[in-house]
Amino acid sequence: MTPDDDRARPLLLRADNFTPPQRTPWGGTRLLHTLKADAPISPEKSSLSCVGESWELSVEPDFPSVVEASPEDTTARTLASVMAEDPYAFVGREALRGHRGTALLVKLLDTADALSVQIHPADDYAGLAPDEAGKPESWYVVAREPGAGLYLGLAEGVTKESLAEALAAGADLTPMLGFVPVEPGDFFLIEAGTPHAIGPGLVLVEPQYVTPGKRGVTYRYWDWNRRYDAEGRPDPNGTARALHVEHALAVTRWDAPRGDAFAASVRVRAGAPDVHGAARLDRLSGPAGALPSAWLDVSRIAGTGTLDWPAAGALVGLTVLAGAVTILEPRGRRTVVAAGRTAALPACSGDVRLALDAAHAVLASVP
Repeated sequence: MTPDDDRARPLLLRADNFTPPQRTPWGGTRLLHTLKADAPISPEKSSLSCVGESWELSVEPDFPSVVEASPEDTTARTLASVMAEDPYAFVGREALRGHRGTALLVKLLDTADALSVQIHPADDYAGLAPDEAGKPESWYVVAREPGAGLYLGLAEGVTKESLAEALAAGADLTPMLGFVPVEPGDFFLIEAGTPHAIGPGLVLVEPQYVTPGKRGVTYRYWDWNRRYDAEGRPDPNGTARALHVEHALAVTRWDAPRGDAFAASVRVRAGAPDVHGAARLDRLSGPAGALPSAWLDVSRIAGTGTLDWPAAGALVGLTVLAGAVTILEPRGRRTVVAAGRTAALPACSGDVRLALDAAHAVLASVP
């Protein structure tokens, strides 16, 4: 297979793979009205009151990514169906592991309110069903309101017994959690067993690893004692979201570091992107990243100019947050990915040259 084979061409994905407000009652309006203001959004999706999540690159059956149809091909195809036509060409080394799809899931998040306090199990947790898996994830901070941050890990002195007692009493868990103020350009790697919650006032890119064919599991400790009506709106007389306290306590890493030392061990401070400076690549996680990871290979690109992206050997998601990135292909072909859009670069693409125009973007793949 050669790099100019049509299977090596980037796949531009639909921009409006939003989950419903009932699923994300904490969602805001910045994805729809700011980040994706110039992206093509369907009339149905553009009328949503809030958008908490956009599943930018997904082969999950509930919210699958759809490939943007070309003028000569009006048939809507999911990314998963395209991959299944030639798994090795599209997902490379993942296919050698027996996967017909990719473990990579990339989301955009906008939080007008805090998410629930939650945790992900490791894949070997005995409480997982055969079709369930853990979900290592990461966060890249795109924008934040003053004082916004993340609840990350437990405060000093919190034990399994004291946390269980607080949960049973319906107490406020805030004093029992570590809080980390954030700045644009901060990147965090969240391993299994880490209690966490995304606070209000944030826009994030969230690359995750979900084993193909399985459902990534999230256990909720606590949801700030909130209740919602059937449409997902706050209602003191409504219904609380389901909690999974027994599982959450069972998978918590009680021996993990706490406080500033823990936050520093899972964070890279890449700084605010300079979209008008020379094009620059910052490797955040993965085999060559600032944070080693066997699950997620994540980089940030920013600036104006050209960059060479070496062959990844796996599907790569390119999510553009500002400006535009043009993928320069063989035979003079080009794919322009504008702000608010994501493209999937097949594993067989080989080395890729990227032309950045006042750009800010995140590249993610599975090592």
